[in-house]
Amino acid sequence: MHRLFAALPVSEAIADRLLPLRSDLYGVRWRRRDHYHITLQFYGEVPRDIAEEIAASLGAVHAPALALELEGVGWFGRKAPHLLYARIAQNAALSALARDCRKIAHQLGLQLDSKPFKPHITLAYCKETPLDAVREWSENFQLLQSQPFLIDTFHLYESFTSKGQQSRYQQQADYHFAS
Repeated sequence: MHRLFAALPVSEAIADRLLPLRSDLYGVRWRRRDHYHITLQFYGEVPRDIAEEIAASLGAVHAPALALELEGVGWFGRKAPHLLYARIAQNAALSALARDCRKIAHQLGLQLDSKPFKPHITLAYCKETPLDAVREWSENFQLLQSQPFLIDTFHLYESFTSKGQQSRYQQQADYHFAS
Protein backbone atom coordinates (compact mmCIF):
# COMPACT_ATOMS: atom_id res chain seq x y z
CA MET A 1 0.00 0.00 0.00
CA HIS A 2 1.11 3.54 -0.75
CA ARG A 3 0.03 6.57 1.34
CA LEU A 4 -0.15 9.38 -1.25
CA PHE A 5 -0.93 13.06 -1.54
CA ALA A 6 -0.54 15.74 -4.21
CA ALA A 7 1.04 18.97 -2.98
CA LEU A 8 2.80 22.18 -3.90
CA PRO A 9 6.36 22.61 -2.65
CA VAL A 10 7.33 25.49 -0.37
CA SER A 11 10.47 27.42 -1.29
CA GLU A 12 13.37 27.97 1.10
CA ALA A 13 12.50 31.68 1.23
CA ILE A 14 8.94 30.95 2.40
CA ALA A 15 10.17 28.30 4.86
CA ASP A 16 12.55 30.92 6.28
CA ARG A 17 9.60 33.29 6.65
CA LEU A 18 7.72 30.65 8.69
CA LEU A 19 10.48 29.70 11.14
CA PRO A 20 9.93 32.73 13.44
CA LEU A 21 6.39 31.48 14.11
CA ARG A 22 7.79 28.69 16.26
CA SER A 23 7.32 29.36 19.93
CA ASP A 24 7.32 27.42 23.15
CA LEU A 25 3.75 26.12 23.28
CA TYR A 26 2.83 23.19 25.51
CA GLY A 27 2.09 20.01 23.56
CA VAL A 28 3.16 21.40 20.18
CA ARG A 29 5.40 19.39 17.86
CA TRP A 30 6.75 21.70 15.15
CA ARG A 31 7.13 20.26 11.64
CA ARG A 32 10.52 20.15 10.03
CA ARG A 33 10.94 22.86 7.41
CA ASP A 34 11.58 20.25 4.70
CA HIS A 35 8.05 18.97 5.38
CA TYR A 36 6.38 22.27 4.55
CA HIS A 37 4.02 21.95 1.59
CA ILE A 38 0.53 22.96 0.48
CA THR A 39 -1.63 19.85 0.15
CA LEU A 40 -3.86 19.78 -2.90
CA GLN A 41 -5.38 16.36 -2.25
CA PHE A 42 -4.72 13.55 0.22
CA TYR A 43 -5.41 10.21 -1.47
CA GLY A 44 -4.76 7.97 1.51
CA GLU A 45 -3.47 4.42 1.37
CA VAL A 46 -3.89 2.90 -2.06
CA PRO A 47 -2.61 -0.24 -3.79
CA ARG A 48 0.14 -0.01 -6.40
CA ASP A 49 -2.19 -0.08 -9.43
CA ILE A 50 -4.24 2.84 -8.08
CA ALA A 51 -1.03 4.70 -7.18
CA GLU A 52 0.11 4.35 -10.78
CA GLU A 53 -3.26 5.61 -12.05
CA ILE A 54 -3.09 8.62 -9.74
CA ALA A 55 0.42 9.43 -10.97
CA ALA A 56 -0.62 9.15 -14.61
CA SER A 57 -3.81 11.15 -14.11
CA LEU A 58 -1.96 13.97 -12.37
CA GLY A 59 0.28 14.17 -15.43
CA ALA A 60 -2.78 15.15 -17.47
CA VAL A 61 -3.67 18.08 -15.18
CA HIS A 62 -3.09 21.41 -16.89
CA ALA A 63 -2.80 24.55 -14.80
CA PRO A 64 -1.00 27.88 -14.95
CA ALA A 65 1.89 28.75 -12.66
CA LEU A 66 0.52 30.07 -9.38
CA ALA A 67 1.30 33.33 -7.61
CA LEU A 68 0.46 32.65 -3.96
CA GLU A 69 0.71 34.69 -0.76
CA LEU A 70 0.87 33.94 2.95
CA GLU A 71 -2.03 35.55 4.78
CA GLY A 72 -2.15 35.00 8.53
CA VAL A 73 -2.24 31.88 10.67
CA GLY A 74 -4.85 29.60 12.18
CA TRP A 75 -5.56 26.25 13.73
CA PHE A 76 -7.78 23.24 13.16
CA GLY A 77 -9.76 21.87 16.07
CA ARG A 78 -12.02 24.71 17.11
CA LYS A 79 -12.10 23.96 20.85
CA ALA A 80 -9.34 21.36 21.04
CA PRO A 81 -6.53 22.51 18.71
CA HIS A 82 -4.76 19.69 16.87
CA LEU A 83 -2.89 21.55 14.10
CA LEU A 84 -1.33 25.01 13.61
CA TYR A 85 -0.95 26.42 10.11
CA ALA A 86 0.03 29.38 7.96
CA ARG A 87 -2.88 30.40 5.76
CA ILE A 88 -2.55 30.78 1.99
CA ALA A 89 -4.62 33.62 0.50
CA GLN A 90 -7.59 32.50 -1.58
CA ASN A 91 -6.64 32.01 -5.21
CA ALA A 92 -9.02 30.85 -7.97
CA ALA A 93 -6.32 28.99 -9.93
CA LEU A 94 -5.17 27.17 -6.78
CA SER A 95 -8.75 26.14 -5.96
CA ALA A 96 -9.23 24.88 -9.53
CA LEU A 97 -6.04 22.82 -9.29
CA ALA A 98 -7.18 21.28 -5.99
CA ARG A 99 -10.56 20.45 -7.60
CA ASP A 100 -8.77 18.71 -10.49
CA CYS A 101 -6.74 16.64 -8.03
CA ARG A 102 -9.90 15.75 -6.08
CA LYS A 103 -11.69 14.79 -9.30
CA ILE A 104 -9.01 12.14 -9.91
CA ALA A 105 -9.78 10.58 -6.53
CA HIS A 106 -13.51 10.51 -7.33
CA GLN A 107 -12.87 8.93 -10.75
CA LEU A 108 -10.86 6.18 -9.07
CA GLY A 109 -13.55 5.57 -6.45
CA LEU A 110 -11.44 6.66 -3.48
CA GLN A 111 -13.19 7.59 -0.24
CA LEU A 112 -12.50 11.24 0.62
CA ASP A 113 -13.31 13.41 3.57
CA SER A 114 -15.97 16.03 2.98
CA LYS A 115 -13.96 18.99 4.26
CA PRO A 116 -13.66 21.91 1.85
CA PHE A 117 -10.24 22.82 0.47
CA LYS A 118 -8.51 25.28 2.79
CA PRO A 119 -5.03 26.11 1.46
CA HIS A 120 -2.45 26.14 4.23
CA ILE A 121 1.01 25.06 5.30
CA THR A 122 1.01 22.82 8.35
CA LEU A 123 3.42 24.20 10.92
CA ALA A 124 2.81 22.00 13.95
CA TYR A 125 0.66 19.31 15.52
CA CYS A 126 -0.87 19.87 18.95
CA LYS A 127 -1.56 17.45 21.75
CA GLU A 128 -3.44 18.82 24.75
CA THR A 129 -2.31 22.34 23.87
CA PRO A 130 -4.49 24.85 25.77
CA LEU A 131 -6.91 26.76 23.56
CA ASP A 132 -5.94 30.06 25.20
CA ALA A 133 -2.27 29.50 24.31
CA VAL A 134 -3.19 28.78 20.69
CA ARG A 135 -5.38 31.89 20.55
CA GLU A 136 -2.50 33.99 21.88
CA TRP A 137 -0.09 32.45 19.34
CA SER A 138 -2.59 33.16 16.56
CA GLU A 139 -3.03 36.78 17.66
CA ASN A 140 0.75 37.27 17.74
CA PHE A 141 1.18 36.10 14.14
CA GLN A 142 -2.14 37.05 12.53
CA LEU A 143 -0.43 39.78 10.50
CA LEU A 144 1.82 37.26 8.74
CA GLN A 145 2.00 38.14 5.06
CA SER A 146 4.34 37.60 2.17
CA GLN A 147 4.94 39.04 -1.22
CA PRO A 148 3.46 36.84 -3.96
CA PHE A 149 5.62 33.78 -4.59
CA LEU A 150 5.53 31.81 -7.82
CA ILE A 151 5.02 28.05 -7.91
CA ASP A 152 5.42 26.34 -11.26
CA THR A 153 5.41 22.70 -10.22
CA PHE A 154 3.61 20.25 -7.96
CA HIS A 155 4.43 16.76 -6.77
CA LEU A 156 2.93 13.43 -5.88
CA TYR A 157 4.36 12.48 -2.50
CA GLU A 158 4.37 9.24 -0.59
CA SER A 159 4.25 9.46 3.19
CA PHE A 160 6.09 6.92 5.32
CA THR A 161 5.38 6.73 9.04
CA SER A 162 7.47 5.24 11.80
CA LYS A 163 6.21 4.73 15.31
CA GLY A 164 7.12 7.69 17.50
CA GLN A 165 8.73 9.61 14.61
CA GLN A 166 7.57 12.31 12.23
CA SER A 167 6.44 11.15 8.83
CA ARG A 168 8.95 11.11 6.02
CA TYR A 169 7.87 12.33 2.59
CA GLN A 170 9.30 11.14 -0.69
CA GLN A 171 8.50 12.68 -4.07
CA GLN A 172 7.12 10.04 -6.41
CA ALA A 173 6.42 12.25 -9.43
CA ASP A 174 6.88 15.87 -10.52
CA TYR A 175 4.44 17.88 -12.63
CA HIS A 176 5.13 21.24 -14.25
CA PHE A 177 2.55 23.91 -14.93
CA ALA A 178 1.91 25.43 -18.31
CA SER A 179 3.93 28.58 -19.05
